This record gives sequence, C-alpha cells and structure tokens, in this order.
Amino acid sequence: MASKPFRLTCAFLFLGALTFLLLACSKDEQSPTSTAPASPTSTQSPLTPTPVPPTETPVPLAALVNGEGITLNEYQAELARAQAAVSTGSGTQEEVEKHVLDELIDGVLLAQAAREQGFSVDEAKLQERFDQLASQVGGLEALKEWMGKQSYDEGSFKQALARSIAAAWMRDKIIASLPDNVEQIHARQILLYNSNEADQVLGQIETGTDFATLAARYDPIALGDLGWFPRGYLIEPELDDVVFSLEVGEHSPVIKTRLGYHIIKVLERDAQRPLDPDARLVLQTKAIRQWLEERRAQSKIEILLSQ
Repeated sequence: MASKPFRLTCAFLFLGALTFLLLACSKDEQSPTSTAPASPTSTQSPLTPTPVPPTETPVPLAALVNGEGITLNEYQAELARAQAAVSTGSGTQEEVEKHVLDELIDGVLLAQAAREQGFSVDEAKLQERFDQLASQVGGLEALKEWMGKQSYDEGSFKQALARSIAAAWMRDKIIASLPDNVEQIHARQILLYNSNEADQVLGQIETGTDFATLAARYDPIALGDLGWFPRGYLIEPELDDVVFSLEVGEHSPVIKTRLGYHIIKVLERDAQRPLDPDARLVLQTKAIRQWLEERRAQSKIEILLSQ
C-alpha cells in the first residue's frame, strides 16, 4: 500500500501539469449547466480527440481507452513531471507509474463522458484559452518555453488542454448532482486500542456509568465529540451501518476497525442538515471515485506499456 505522504502528494497531481490550465478556465466552462453543446449550424468545428489513426509508423501508445489513445510520449512526460513533484521515498516506482497512468485514464473517461453529454470545445474557444494562458505567463514565447520543458508541442498541448477542460466539466457535473442537505448524525465516541479494555468500558456504560465522562477520560481534548457527519464521511466505512442504525441516546456495541475499538453514542439526528465544507469535499471526492469505478467497469481499457 502506498505511504500516506505519497497518497497525499498524488492527490494534487490529477491531470498532472495541467492543473494551472484548469485554473485559467472561466466559470462558464466549469459549470455543467452553462456550457451548451455546439450548435449544429455553427461554422466552428468541435475539437474532439479521436483514436490515433493508423499510419505507416503508428504512434506508440501507453493505453487505449474505449479506442482513444494515450500516447507513450504523453505518459512518459507526465511520469517525469510526477517523479519531479513526488518527494523521494514517498512511493515506489511502480506506485508512481500506476498512479500516473490511472490519472491519465481517468481524465480520458471523464472527457469522453462530457462529449457524450454534448459538451465540446470548439477551435475558436480553445485558441482563446491558449492566448489567455500565453498572456498570463508573460507572452507566447514564455508559454512555448514552458511547453518545451513539459515535453509538449503546441498540438499535443492543445489536445491535453481540451481534454482537461472537458474532464473538469464532467467532474463538476458529478459534483453538482450531490444534494445540499442530507441525513446527518451528531455522535460521541470512545476509541480504545485493546479489546479487553473496550469490553470493560462497554460493561461500565451498560451498568450506568455516564458515556460523556468515560469519553472525556480517553479523549480529554475533544471529549470524544465527532460532530455532525453524513453517511460516507467517517474514515472507517464499516462504522456507517452500525451508527446510522442507532436511535438518539443509544450507543453501539464494540466495533473493531483498523484504527482500534470504537463505542459510539448518537447524540442528535437531523434528516435534512446542510453539509459543511469539509463533509461536502469528502462526499464529492467519493462521488467522483465511485463514478470512475463504474465507468471503468463499463469501458474497454487496454494497457500497452508492456507490449
């Protein structure tokens, strides 16, 4: 399993060096409801990445995603950027390579779904974005210098930019599908690291010892207060079914997870409570992850690196 620093660092490498490009996209392109499909009567042709066509000398590919190629050059360039960004010792070479290829595949899957739903980036809009980026970094020559350092030529850069804009549009549409208000519970827990001690504490609770007093004994800073949270927020998913099955005032049995032995008491319940920013971010991340898992299961993905 990847170490925690590696996972945290990789979380900021989604779409690699194109992160700053997404920041340059205006809100109208990132909103799933504000970017209309190109009109059938438009004279501008949409920029739609297609599988690399066969030639006398085929372009080497790292992977095919539903027939759309990820070039070996793109993969190698992205790998070099990731290796430069990830600190030494934060992950094995195999972990970094897998992460980079997975992120490229995810970007293609998101962009493909965006196109299926009518999203497109026409040549004029793409050139406008390109010119804006050039202006932001100090001019066309400065942008070309950056592209050269990142192993891009203008064509591959624009293709990656178009894909990242489409992927961001689809990502934001997935996020927008989440409700603003969901069922949430306010709970307190006692976390122990020894099964015998956990059983003893549970016995004390069941014979009348105040739960809050015991929680404060084992967590004098937070007093065991978990605050409000929705389903899917807790680090250990096996806690959800138990905790959300409890009535207000009830406590759980001892629940074993990789973190230890939990005893949780429900203090309050709200069927329609607004999500706070932290909980929203957790649910958004899980929603995108779940969407990608389902999309992968429906897709034909061929890894060609070993061929």
